Amino acid sequence: MTATQASARDLMRSAYENRYTWDRNFPGYTADVTYNYGDKTVTGKVRVNANLKAEASEIEDEEADKVIANQLWEIAIHRIRREFEESHGNNTFTMGETDESGAIEILVGGKSSGDKYKLRDNEVVLVHRHIHGVVVTINTFSTHDTGEGYLSHRYDSVYHDPKTGEQKGGKNEFEDEYEKVGDYFILNRRVITTETENPSSTQEIIFSNIQLLDPAA
Repeated sequence: MTATQASARDLMRSAYENRYTWDRNFPGYTADVTYNYGDKTVTGKVRVNANLKAEASEIEDEEADKVIANQLWEIAIHRIRREFEESHGNNTFTMGETDESGAIEILVGGKSSGDKYKLRDNEVVLVHRHIHGVVVTINTFSTHDTGEGYLSHRYDSVYHDPKTGEQKGGKNEFEDEYEKVGDYFILNRRVITTETENPSSTQEIIFSNIQLLDPAA
């Protein structure tokens, strides 16, 4: 391994470990949910268990139920705490260009060859990954500093066909807000704006009355 590869790996490890995640003692939580989209408002309840399995209930609108369940899954999967080597042990990292903002490009080889990241101020500000037959690109514009790692605040995501480069669907712009409940930061509001050929569409998901579960529950 060259010095450049070692330093690229060290930078990637440091930014990876700087993400905010829930610890092994996370008990799970329940919350009320309000989903606003178009001219509709749908309410229900959600539960994220200690094993980070998530479920929504009391949501009468089938489409809304799917959206909320998918967002819960997204929330939980990004809070899972995994060791760096568990996630990236089969990857190699090489430094690429540094852009005008000071973000350093990290090129991935090995198992995830073709993926890349950008790092700035010990945070991942760009993710470009091949996942489930598509390429997803996520740019992060601002973050929350929890004192225990960072959480994304404003970011966007777009999907492309890995073979043709054709964009799949509209670009989504996100804005996330968090509150501290007990010892844990938990999402309490997410706004998703989707670019379309028509005027962009906006969805708002609000989680309120967030209660941590009893560890024995």
